[in-house]
Amino acid sequence: MRIKFLLPIFFFVVSAFAQNAKHPFTFEDMMKLKRLDEPVPSPDGKWVAFSATDVDLEANTKISHLWIVPANGGESKRLNETANHEERPRFSPDGKKLIWTSKATDPTQIWMCDFDSGSGALVGKPHQVTTISTGADGGIWSPDGKNIVFVSVVYPDCRDDACNKQRDEELKKSKVKAKIFTRLFYRHWNSFTEFKRSHLFVQSADAVAAGVSPAEASPGKSPEVQPGTAGTTEERNQPRDLTPGDHDVPPFHLGGQDQYAISPDGQEVAYTSNIDEVEATSTNSEIFTVSISSMEAGVSPATSGTTPPGTAATTAPKPRKISTSPGADTTPLYSPDGKYLAWRSQARAGFEADKWRLLVQDRQSGKIEDVTSEFDRRIGSFVWYPNDSLFASYEDHGRQLIAEIRVLKATTGPRVLANVGDKRKYTLEFTGHADDLALAKRDGNTFLFYSRATAQAPAEIWQHNMGPDEAIVGDPAPTPRPITHMNDALLSQIDMQPLESFTFKGANDEEVQGFMVKPPGFDPNKQYPLKFLIHGGPQGAWGNDWTYRWNAELFAANGYVVVMINFHGSTGYGQKFTDSISGDWGGKPYVDLMKGLDFVEKTFPFIDKNHEAALGASYGGYMANWLLGHTNRFKCIVSHDGTFNTESAFGTTEELWFPEWEFKGPPWKNRELYRKFSPHLFADKFKTPTLVIHGQLDYRLDVSNGFDLFTTLQTLKVPSKMLYFPDEGHWVLKPQNSRLWYKTVNDWVDQWCGAK
Repeated sequence: MRIKFLLPIFFFVVSAFAQNAKHPFTFEDMMKLKRLDEPVPSPDGKWVAFSATDVDLEANTKISHLWIVPANGGESKRLNETANHEERPRFSPDGKKLIWTSKATDPTQIWMCDFDSGSGALVGKPHQVTTISTGADGGIWSPDGKNIVFVSVVYPDCRDDACNKQRDEELKKSKVKAKIFTRLFYRHWNSFTEFKRSHLFVQSADAVAAGVSPAEASPGKSPEVQPGTAGTTEERNQPRDLTPGDHDVPPFHLGGQDQYAISPDGQEVAYTSNIDEVEATSTNSEIFTVSISSMEAGVSPATSGTTPPGTAATTAPKPRKISTSPGADTTPLYSPDGKYLAWRSQARAGFEADKWRLLVQDRQSGKIEDVTSEFDRRIGSFVWYPNDSLFASYEDHGRQLIAEIRVLKATTGPRVLANVGDKRKYTLEFTGHADDLALAKRDGNTFLFYSRATAQAPAEIWQHNMGPDEAIVGDPAPTPRPITHMNDALLSQIDMQPLESFTFKGANDEEVQGFMVKPPGFDPNKQYPLKFLIHGGPQGAWGNDWTYRWNAELFAANGYVVVMINFHGSTGYGQKFTDSISGDWGGKPYVDLMKGLDFVEKTFPFIDKNHEAALGASYGGYMANWLLGHTNRFKCIVSHDGTFNTESAFGTTEELWFPEWEFKGPPWKNRELYRKFSPHLFADKFKTPTLVIHGQLDYRLDVSNGFDLFTTLQTLKVPSKMLYFPDEGHWVLKPQNSRLWYKTVNDWVDQWCGAK
């Protein structure tokens, strides 16, 4: 394995006038920024399509639209001038058509239109492709251009769409809202599941919403019958369930790379599914493959016989499990020549923060190799280049970089060529957060496209010319550059200070990294109050990246220094460092935070150590609660969606594998550890004024923990306030709710820390 690091340099060139016109970052500024999704290059490499979300603060809406930009950069323009929400553009293999997900209907459906690569524009009128009552999303093309595979959420025991439609209508119309549960995962993240399942469906690309294909509409031309489909056009236009059964395909996820892919010959689909009996205690998602075209007697991954005889499950192709890890396996992707299948994998069962490895299977021999065994970092998104190597993103010291992983074709299968070594020689100032990788060829060269963000700017799309395919890995390549500039004009008017890195000796005398953002108009001769942010996860990390929810630049904008510590348990520092928090929630991380605060107070005289606030969400909320019972050095605390009682949190969360791993089993088997690190047992020491925030729809960390904390604070007569969102989950996402969140948090900190 040889690694070539792509270090994009990000900078703004502004006039002297613009410098003088700059103002501090505001919430309204943040809501005006366009939020770009992943780059989607056209097959000929001339264009890059993407979706971008606009926020209408007063209407309290977020609307995504389709955009396109020349692959070499230039003016970005709207692809489809419509008020409808549209996202996920995908080019047909020949580049002559484009599909996307549209909310022109409720529920969402897949739409299509012809595309002219000469002008980079849609041709003709878009038409609806899918009409399934349960909605369609996540559409991808088969490489032969004949079929579209998409995701729909259905009742696993329903035989057809009519059954799904009837069940949904009955549920909607029923005046009885009671629910009966006989198993776990009755709710997940922010909604009740109704025990519906996401399934993959395949449908002819010729299908149209009216039930008549373009071929049939042409006089004298008979519709072509695809292999493995029914002979009539009406039947051929109906979507076919590729993954029937009582399991999700793909499993629940919060964005990222697709968890399914189609083989280059268009005959097979690889997908991710968790078939363990109790999903709530298992991270063991597996990689399966299934024929996309043949119809054979077989069964779905659900072998429990829950699907009635005569349904799709009894006639669907039989899937084949190819992964073997007891941990999670996900995001399968075929090499362009079809000889290999790669996916991300975790080795340990039940540990969602285990190292993400990159596995590659030789499809002929079936041999599976870990091509990142010598690389002590977590693999993110990845893409093949072109057949014998891959590009992959990975975390490292607060950055997300891109590496090229070379895979040799040999009789023994893929093998590692070289150790990755130490990458800390690359400094933060030259890097940001790269993700959403995609490749395209043009004029004999291969171009890598990716999204890239920093702490000072949300994601834009970047391009890197990798040169001809025959170039030697490791050869110099042209400097990467942005090809979109959707937010440059707005950001040029805002005074933001750069993210600065520092290190100190934390728990066990080990090196710990922290970050700092200074306020606009910073004067080193003045003193500033401090906002001390604590990240969630707990296996997460602060870094040179953009976020709309806990934005350090916005927190600094009203006159604060912002400090963030990547304590033991954070990602991007090797798996041993990440592992070290499990079973020690209030131990080493607390020591790191206190030592980090000691360090910045001693090192940076502009920090007013008498006016400091601690703020955290999720695990950061837990740690805020832990601070309440273990230190009085903060003037105030903000606790968002944090665990207050570790034992009750176990019984109200949905993903039980998480507390079982972090606390070494359920409470009745390891009650001592749960109680050792439960903030509620230290309530007699609570003195610090605290703002409690929680959402009713937070099923990851139930709202009862927020009420419990607030009740305790009020009973103890500790100055406290609670911000309760009846319509938000673990994250506050609605624009006006977000505005209230930032205002309430900043007002609370100002009340006790008094930024001037």
